[in-house]
This record gives sequence, structure tokens and C-alpha cells, in this order.
Amino acid sequence: MSYKNLDIWRMSQDLVVDIHEMTVTRLPKFEMYEEGSQLRRAIKSVKSNIVEGYGRRRYIRDYIRFLVYAHASCDEAKDHLETLHTTGSLNDDVIYRGLHRRVEELSKALNSFISAIERRRSSVRDELMDYGSDN
Repeated sequence: MSYKNLDIWRMSQDLVVDIHEMTVTRLPKFEMYEEGSQLRRAIKSVKSNIVEGYGRRRYIRDYIRFLVYAHASCDEAKDHLETLHTTGSLNDDVIYRGLHRRVEELSKALNSFISAIERRRSSVRDELMDYGSDN
């Protein structure tokens, strides 16, 4: 299996491409290099942290830590999108709502994924404790 099989990675990959395209074609030039650049970096950070966490998946605490970083970067991306819309730099409501909805969906998916890993970690710990008490 590869990180590319993860739904959260595929969602982030699609958002990286679409947000990149939006920031270089739909924003005023000055915003392309200001808030647009921040937005591009934030959404790319989501994807990168998913990948780095996956590479450390043998160490569950590290895996969760990088997924939490990804979730935080997702929140940052959402904030940059909202700033662009509020300031009028991104004045296409359809594009804004669509990207905002997808970032929200990614945020929820990351949260669910982190919770599932934490539950699995707890159940493994419980099984190990049960195993140790049988001896």
C-alpha cells in the first residue's frame, strides 16, 4: 500500500492542483504573490504532512502528529481562502464556495482518519495488556 491510496491524500492532491490553478488565473497579480502564495503553501503542506506521516506510520505517535499538522494546515488554507473572499480578491462566489466546501470536507476526513488511528492504537494497547495479564 502507498500513501497515494489514502482518500485524504487524493483529496489533498486534487485541492493542490485546483487551488494552484485558481491562484494563478483568478486573483489580482499582487494577491497571486501575497495571500495566494500563502494559500498554495498551506494546501501543499497538508499533502506533504500526510505523506511524511505515512512514512512514519510504524511510529503511531509520529503518524498522528503529522496528521495533526496536516489538519492545522488545512485550517490555515481555509483561513486564506476566506481572507481572499472577504477582501474581494476572490470575487467568484461559485469558485470560493466550491473550494471552501472541499477544504472543509478534507478537514473532516483528516479528523476522522486521526480518530480511527487513535482508536486502533487504543485497541492494540488493550490487546497487549490483556495478553500480558494471561501469562
